[in-house]
Amino acid sequence: MPIKIGAVLSCAPEAVVIAIDNLEVFEKNKETLQVGRFLKIAQGNHDFTIATIRNIKGAIGAGPDGKPIWSFQIECQAIGTLVDDKSFDRGSLLLPVPTEHAFIAEADTLDKIFSTDGDHDFPLGKLSMNKTIDLMINGNRFFSKHIAVVGSTGSGKSCTVASVLQGIVGIAQGKNNNKGSQNNSHVVIFDIHDEYTAAFTLEKEQSFTLSRLDIDSLQLPYWLMNSEELESMFIESNEANSHNQVSQFKHAVVLNKEKHNPGVKEVTYDTPVYFSIQEVFHFIENLNREVIGRLPGEDRPKLADGSLVPDRRIYFDKIHDFAVNSTAAATKATSGPFNGEFNRFVSRLEAKLADRRLRFLLNARKADGQAHVTTDFEALMKQFIGYLDKANVTIVDLSGVPFEVLSITVSLISRLIFDFCFHYSKLQHGQGKLNDIPVMLVCEEAHNYVPRDNHSAYRASRKSIERIAKEGRKYGLSLMVVSQRPSEVSETIFAQCNNFISLRLTNDADQAYVRRLFPDNANAITEILPNLAPGECVVVGDAVLLPAVIKMPLPAPEPHSQSVRVRDEWKEQWRDVVFSQVIDRWRK
Repeated sequence: MPIKIGAVLSCAPEAVVIAIDNLEVFEKNKETLQVGRFLKIAQGNHDFTIATIRNIKGAIGAGPDGKPIWSFQIECQAIGTLVDDKSFDRGSLLLPVPTEHAFIAEADTLDKIFSTDGDHDFPLGKLSMNKTIDLMINGNRFFSKHIAVVGSTGSGKSCTVASVLQGIVGIAQGKNNNKGSQNNSHVVIFDIHDEYTAAFTLEKEQSFTLSRLDIDSLQLPYWLMNSEELESMFIESNEANSHNQVSQFKHAVVLNKEKHNPGVKEVTYDTPVYFSIQEVFHFIENLNREVIGRLPGEDRPKLADGSLVPDRRIYFDKIHDFAVNSTAAATKATSGPFNGEFNRFVSRLEAKLADRRLRFLLNARKADGQAHVTTDFEALMKQFIGYLDKANVTIVDLSGVPFEVLSITVSLISRLIFDFCFHYSKLQHGQGKLNDIPVMLVCEEAHNYVPRDNHSAYRASRKSIERIAKEGRKYGLSLMVVSQRPSEVSETIFAQCNNFISLRLTNDADQAYVRRLFPDNANAITEILPNLAPGECVVVGDAVLLPAVIKMPLPAPEPHSQSVRVRDEWKEQWRDVVFSQVIDRWRK
């Protein structure tokens, strides 16, 4: 029999108030009368309104004999209806009237609310209030739309993400459940601290293939960049002549693409085909040195040997020597329109090309030592979504990527994945089909490259990820945005998320921000955000029957995200370090 605790005192769409006038009843059920727990309120003979406890107030007065008398009011938020005491209907919201009885939502009620059906087929974790019950979510709604995972450092955020992703690809307790028949999942993780490799590395006999791309193995040649990425890389927008730099750089790139790709029609600045950045550097340097002959019949660039330049395309070949400026009648010559204007631009190009840290972008090479060319585009694309080695999970280790090109790297990879999904979807649509290769992009520590402020250093990555947030779902590309500082992540991205997993948040600004993002029916449950235990989280969204607090299972294997046990380590005997090994890795 359900435990009666009180009766409805007042009712409104925003709150249902339950009165409890018996101290003994309250004390006996105190454990289940906590913020975030569920009550069932009678609605006639067979139906019950299900409500979430939002606030509890107690008052003490004096009885006829002078002894204190306690009374309590529980403020709840109605979230759905238990129809005929059998099935939960989130869409039906019948509000009880005063005097209707209120009961504790016992285990069989929770079973009915969270019962498995054909749609809610993915177990996310165990209910905190009853750890025998799985929270089943609608897998299609959850993974086809965007997901936000937030939580302070140490709250279990990385383990939560790893647990969810392991469930997708079939990893459980260090075993590959899909060893016999690989599923069609495609997950790409931007891993800024190299945490997740350990979570997807199984014993050889488990036959699970992980694709891991780090700064040494990532093949990301510069010619894959679009106009915005190229300009972010090479041009300082705050320089006085930046408009001329952009104009001539664009002109040089397009000409060079045409030179190296004569079979490609309608080459543009953004067409992903090979061009030589070294030759473009030659072109810009020659423009910076250019001298125009002014003798009768000349009015063209003039070289030191007196010959005239018939076509500036020869500037790609090498850096030329030009005639000397002269006002003499026999040798009259004047500086070209950009002579000396690009000194800083040329120096910047030269420095970037010489920077060994950027070789994965500016000097990417195949195994045979040759540069990637246009015909390698297919292989380059395959690496990002696991098709080179048939991997369900691709980890892009960003820990070794220099800070100044982090935004460009994230932008380029995410944009290429978006473009692949877009064009593949269009091909499928042409055949009357939907995209059958959906991809999930996981942005770990997203505040590092898609910040809330519109800083120019992050413009490229922010634009690419925001485009995915706004348009990706239509083309089978979904986002999982992970951050310990949600208030510092682009609002555009979080506004597009349909499902939220929030672990413990201790920062007031982050708590307030997350509360604004949550739907109205989750207001009550957000009050417990600062008090969640590690691995405990609030789950809300259209993939969940109703907001719930769950305990996430520990992934096996776990990611390398655990904090160093400082005190334990300091108690150990002195450890020697081979400094040469550290320095060798440092210098790589």
